[in-house]
Amino acid sequence: MTDLKQPPPDPTPPQWRRPRGVAPGTWQYLHQRTIADHYDAFVADTPLCHLDDEFLAELFPRRETAGCRVADLGCGTGRSAIPLARRGYDVVAIDLSRPMLQNLMRRVTQEIPTDSQPDSPVGRIFPVQANLVELDSLADDSIDHTICMFSTLGMIQGRANRNAVLQHARRMTRNGGRLVIHVHHRAAWFAEPGGMRRWLASAVKAWTRKDHEFGDHVYAYRGLSQMFLHRFSQREITTAVRQAGWTVDQVHRIAADGTGFLSRRPRLPSKIGGFIVVAQ
Repeated sequence: MTDLKQPPPDPTPPQWRRPRGVAPGTWQYLHQRTIADHYDAFVADTPLCHLDDEFLAELFPRRETAGCRVADLGCGTGRSAIPLARRGYDVVAIDLSRPMLQNLMRRVTQEIPTDSQPDSPVGRIFPVQANLVELDSLADDSIDHTICMFSTLGMIQGRANRNAVLQHARRMTRNGGRLVIHVHHRAAWFAEPGGMRRWLASAVKAWTRKDHEFGDHVYAYRGLSQMFLHRFSQREITTAVRQAGWTVDQVHRIAADGTGFLSRRPRLPSKIGGFIVVAQ
């Protein structure tokens, strides 16, 4: 087992070592310690993160007894894992970024009490450094519920690779368990500066290049020039979830400003910033 307390090497490993589904810019992102160190402060005022937290708190309320296991795919520094553990869930926190996992475990020692009270159980967090596309080391039916929040699935490059993530989640999750996914909406581009140009460029590339899918976008992010994100349509994400063996239970449309859910489908698709999908 890798010792997460040991500092990683500073240079980003060569690009030829990138695993499946990891784009060049994401490979850099995963190894940037400064990004991990400032991640919590960077997203502190992001409405979407607060929306994720509130939704998960409602879906997974405090438990009276410990023992329910949740897999957090793309856990980062614990934005979802730590609140779940505080509410009594055991969390398998999975991320490919070693600096993110190190900061997660540092937060765990500072923020989660070691002794749980009988009337308020505290779960445990188990860090796993792994590529979400290659989760064969996790046993079948070993997880009660699986979450993949804040468009982590969109950071996976390639439809086949994203489908592999959903299939692993289905294989790992026991019957009756839930899958919760948050993704960004493709049409939200129209509400952003230069969004129409990006939408058209992505559509043209999808027709003319085998290495590009409609909804793919490469952009500058926190000092990185090639950050990758795939944005979904509602049909695309729900179809992918169903094809992986899940039954879609709920689809919540997120307002473009990220502050809440839309009660009905708006006339303008650009008003939808993303989706949270709940499946069983």
